[in-house]
Amino acid sequence: MTAIAVPQPAKRLRWYDFLFINLFWLGLNTRNTAVGSVFMPYLVALYAPTAWKNTALSGMTTAGLIIAMIVQPLAGLFSDRSTSRYGRRRPFILVGALLDLVFLVAIGLSWNYFSLLIAVLLFQVSANISHGPLQGLIPDLVPEDQRGRASAVKALFELVPIFVVGISIAKMVGAGYLAWAIVTTGALILITAVVTMFTVKEEPLETKPDVSFWPPMVRVFLMLGGILLGVAAGLLGGALVGGMLGLITWIFTGKTTAIAVAVSVGGVLAMAMAVVIGVWAGATTAIGRAEAHNHSSFVWWIVNRLFFLAGITSLQRFAPYFFMYSFKIDIGLATIFYGNLITVVGIFTLASALAGGWLADRFSHKLLVGLSGILAALGGFLLLGTIWVPNQALIYVAGTILGLASGLFLTTNWAMGTNLAPAAQAGLFLGISNLAGAGAGIIGGSIGGPVADYLNLNNPGLGYFVVFAGYAILFILSTVSLRFIRKPEPSIYPLVAEQPK
Repeated sequence: MTAIAVPQPAKRLRWYDFLFINLFWLGLNTRNTAVGSVFMPYLVALYAPTAWKNTALSGMTTAGLIIAMIVQPLAGLFSDRSTSRYGRRRPFILVGALLDLVFLVAIGLSWNYFSLLIAVLLFQVSANISHGPLQGLIPDLVPEDQRGRASAVKALFELVPIFVVGISIAKMVGAGYLAWAIVTTGALILITAVVTMFTVKEEPLETKPDVSFWPPMVRVFLMLGGILLGVAAGLLGGALVGGMLGLITWIFTGKTTAIAVAVSVGGVLAMAMAVVIGVWAGATTAIGRAEAHNHSSFVWWIVNRLFFLAGITSLQRFAPYFFMYSFKIDIGLATIFYGNLITVVGIFTLASALAGGWLADRFSHKLLVGLSGILAALGGFLLLGTIWVPNQALIYVAGTILGLASGLFLTTNWAMGTNLAPAAQAGLFLGISNLAGAGAGIIGGSIGGPVADYLNLNNPGLGYFVVFAGYAILFILSTVSLRFIRKPEPSIYPLVAEQPK
């Protein structure tokens, strides 16, 4: 097979082309937020044993993320090689969207935890059939000098769904209208997919590119292995240190207190160690030990990114259960409270992200990223305060601060990463940053959920206090990790034009 050149975009795009090319991101991110942050926590609370609902949600989320980490690049690679007359990306987007509708119905019709688990895992397959190829539309269709504007629209369609889910879908579920919430989610997926099919014009490939299929997939498995190794090593290290502190505490206080200390310290330490070890193991296996050492600042940038994302995604995932305990309410009302939280977070994330782009061009990236970690920690601790002061106003204040921190982080952190990535290998190195996206959910959830449930069994509320405090500490560690990042020479690492994802 002869190597061929992939058609390069030549046509200048108009303003509405940017909307059409990115429209499915609106449906995709609404779908992901609704399923992962609303439907799953709500249904797990109904089906799983009350004492172990955090663990049950953690297991389901972790399994889904592992599937996503495999299917998404696999679908992307298949779309790279597609010679369909409808284009390389759109057929996958449509097929994934149609399968989403089937598995959304399966989620709504689930009757116990096991049936929900099967439906969610199948949904992760379909969701990532469309997600992987979708990422290729901008490189395929947008000229290089217009990609900044196209990526800005993409970022907008990634942030708006947080607000949309908060004011609509979460409220429906909390009021008991799960079926209507699923119909609304499915309708948005279908509409955005169909509009994309009819408005986006792709030039089909005549011959499959002579590009090896397996090296990118091997890299994905290596990175996934690095994350899982990091979790395992973090658990081991956390258990050893926590166990030692627990033994010392037992000598002076007693067995019950010792166990609480051991699990609390061990759990938080395990999350922190899992981030550092997981990133370094994944980066080393993906690009080699020498390259990882030579570009250590870039690897520490991923560590910084993973600390922050693990904190924010885990806070969102377990917030409904945390509200159930803090406000002594059922899962329906807790879901409504959660909707209020992410509505505020979404508004201020969007505002902060827009301002962050302006700030990133005028102030030190490291300074702004460090500030975002401190702000997020403050918001996390304020949210934790609802254990003692169960007041909705505190939720709004915490949501405002978390939103401001998230928007600032998403913009300035990515700008920092594009400066740190070596220009000649920017695609490879920035692709490794997927460690942060997938690893955030795996590390924060797989460790935090079981720790929360175990501690809550003996001392109700202690588990939520420890785990949510641990997530706030991850924000602080994201700022601390910046000290290992050195500013590169501009002549060696020129800025790569890319927007946050």
